[in-house]
Amino acid sequence: MSEKPPLQPADPNADFLLHEKSIRSAIDRVLQSGHYILGPEVDAFEREFAEYLGGGHVIGVANGTDALELALRAAGVRPGDLVATVANTVSATVAAIQQAGARPVFVEIDAATMLMSPEQLDRTLSLHGTRIRAVVPVHLYGNPADMHRIAAVCDSHHAAIVEDCAQAHGATIDGQRAGTFSRLSTFSFYPTKNLGALGDGGGVFTRDPELADEVRLLRQYGWRTRYISEIAGRNSRLDELQAAILRAKLPSLDESNEARSRIAARYSARLADSSLVLPQVTAGAVAVWHQYAIRTEKRDDLRATLLDAGIACGILYPVPIHHQPAYLDRSTRLPVTEKACDEVLCLPCHPGLGLEDVDRVCEVILQ
Repeated sequence: MSEKPPLQPADPNADFLLHEKSIRSAIDRVLQSGHYILGPEVDAFEREFAEYLGGGHVIGVANGTDALELALRAAGVRPGDLVATVANTVSATVAAIQQAGARPVFVEIDAATMLMSPEQLDRTLSLHGTRIRAVVPVHLYGNPADMHRIAAVCDSHHAAIVEDCAQAHGATIDGQRAGTFSRLSTFSFYPTKNLGALGDGGGVFTRDPELADEVRLLRQYGWRTRYISEIAGRNSRLDELQAAILRAKLPSLDESNEARSRIAARYSARLADSSLVLPQVTAGAVAVWHQYAIRTEKRDDLRATLLDAGIACGILYPVPIHHQPAYLDRSTRLPVTEKACDEVLCLPCHPGLGLEDVDRVCEVILQ
């Protein structure tokens, strides 16, 4: 076992220490304010994050799963509808679809990027017709899906889009932020995300003021006037403490993403001549490297070797959704997705790493 400090796939504590002074100041500000739910910090974060995305409306909610559910409901998804997404995502994506009363339909991924294939989406929408009310492309590993082509396919089939941006805060395609290619998109602020709180949090983004108003109603019992429900909503509120923490971290998001990009570039350079399949970024995109996801048929052996050297790696995600007990669907065949889930391994990639840490990982792999 290596005597060097262990390396982790993600390190939210390192991110906290980097912002400790401003975070503690933000927490003190909330404690002294007397406002703890849907107060000035939430209002300010919603405004500032919307400005970061290029203008529009952000509605803070309790977590990323709720964000996706409420966005789907605002998009017109109703019980019994179908929603198309990918199966190599976290189960939260499908949990949100089911919470909205809909059923998931899985779309095969592109073999190179491991993201939703526009060609396969077209086939899926053609097969199911108007029963598919919405499509949820997942911007996985910080790499945005091919939204130009996905949007064109959805337009031709009259399907709504809700982008899942839980791993793609700040990513762009042709200079446009992920999350702004559709009428609704969602974000998670879980602590390990590129923009992470110190607890749960999520948000819905839209440029449509009417959709924004509907999501605001949905997140708090359908109240416009307190205690009077205009529509059937729920309790899903981003609290003041988390909003204040996110405000403290938002100004350095781009800098943090640049640090991730330097780490990814070092991995790609050092591992270029190895037998590994290295990540491929969508054409025209700037990824933000939430994960550096390699592929190898010897994934489990490599993971064990790295762990013996004090290097922990993640597997995002080991079992496709349609093979998991809660969502088992024996009729669905997704060979490209299933192969990706068998081979993917996420190397340590977060701003708390130095390039010497990356070299340490690479040396173990190359040996």
